[in-house]
Amino acid sequence: MYAEELLSALPLKQVIGPMPTQIKDIAIDSRSVQPKSLFVCIKGETVDGHDFAQKAVDNGAIVIVTERVLPLAEDITQVIVADTNRAVGLLAAKFFDYPSNEVTMVGVTGTNGKTSVTGIIHNLLQSMGEKSALSGTIGFNLNGILYETANTTSDALSTQQMIFRAKMEGCRAMIMEVSSHGLALGRLAGVDFDIAIFTNLTHDHLDFHGTMEEYGNAKGLLFSQLGQDLAKNKVVVLNADDVWSKKYAALTQFPIYTYGIQEDAAFKASNIRYANGMTHFTLHSPEGEFDVSMHLLGEFNVYNVLAAIAAFYGRGFAVELVVEHIEQLPPVKGRMEKVQSDLPFDIFIDYAHTPDAIEKAIDAAMPYKRDGKKIIFLVGTGGGRDKSKRPAMAEKASRAEYVVLTTDDPRYEEFDSITGDLAKGMTHDQFACIGDRAEAVRHAVSVADEGDIIIFAGKGHEDYQIVENTKYQHSDTEIAVEAGRKKFNL
Repeated sequence: MYAEELLSALPLKQVIGPMPTQIKDIAIDSRSVQPKSLFVCIKGETVDGHDFAQKAVDNGAIVIVTERVLPLAEDITQVIVADTNRAVGLLAAKFFDYPSNEVTMVGVTGTNGKTSVTGIIHNLLQSMGEKSALSGTIGFNLNGILYETANTTSDALSTQQMIFRAKMEGCRAMIMEVSSHGLALGRLAGVDFDIAIFTNLTHDHLDFHGTMEEYGNAKGLLFSQLGQDLAKNKVVVLNADDVWSKKYAALTQFPIYTYGIQEDAAFKASNIRYANGMTHFTLHSPEGEFDVSMHLLGEFNVYNVLAAIAAFYGRGFAVELVVEHIEQLPPVKGRMEKVQSDLPFDIFIDYAHTPDAIEKAIDAAMPYKRDGKKIIFLVGTGGGRDKSKRPAMAEKASRAEYVVLTTDDPRYEEFDSITGDLAKGMTHDQFACIGDRAEAVRHAVSVADEGDIIIFAGKGHEDYQIVENTKYQHSDTEIAVEAGRKKFNL
């Protein structure tokens, strides 16, 4: 792209040095800089891109976007802006020619359920023969190939790159998990969403946002940023059973489709029941009542499926068609996913890392608990993160007959500090504090009897543990199955 045209995306700037003719690429990591690139100096949590500007130049960058004048050669163009984090979003959207305008963009925000709802929508589209891409906690799924991403909502440059790749691959839709961090930090700059979905809001990320009010307000940016052009066919999907939905409804003028179980809603579930490893319910919709059966477990997945149905309806799909495909939905990886094994007890893997999600995971397992048997719940939390939620997490976990308190990416925090905070919330004495997660998993298996249920919460799909700043291979599933086979001589 012509350099002058690209830089026109930045209305307030100071240009020092000669203006090059063309820019071949944009980068925010000096290691990925190609010849004739534009490099944006981003201030991160641990590193500052301004410190790597010279390395970017050495690797071929000819334009540096910076917040201050840097000691670089005179033939290097420096573009001084007030906020490089905001600038990279504007530049990336311009460079890739605003790809979200040509793909149906679905954004899902909320404390819990983002991964499940995005996965459900993606899988439904696939089963209907529609190509779609998916980005979020699990990574970037493009045509069945999963690419690793650093955050639930990627940086602004990576986001535009992913949407552009989805468009070039012929995807009809791009479904994205939209985190409060991503919204607050401007990672969605230049993304024009067509469908905005809210799942729920419960205690999480207060180490970043400070208060629940600020946390909720950050989520609300997804709805307020939909714009005011009512000629566009945009859809808002809100959980009628969450009080924040009324606040979000006031932030947008686009049509709102509600879903829920308790309150009146356009899409409502009743007569929820569980049998033979399946969930069944009656769907009440604008097109009538439908019997819905699915392999997804628990009331929380009823909410997730309702959100997806509402979104499809809002975009013109017949409810009956969507319901037909729901029964074939596969479990979302790491979300109350049952481990297939020959062990004489059941194992579920879940991503629950908030008090609300822990409660819902136990609720989902309760219908399958046999008389006289117990639920064993392993829960951990990350080091150096929101400590205020730890006692509440353990309190919710106390509904299980036996609880194992452990870590989940301890980073630089001591094991005992994490498990000690959790233990403050326990309401009974049937628990163990074991900071080493692998040992904690083995302990959970050691106390399991035939017919019990074990839920490993926190890691979900993840296959690693972060200790200090190093990722170590770790799989709750592999460790549990190996320990179980040894215990029962299988």
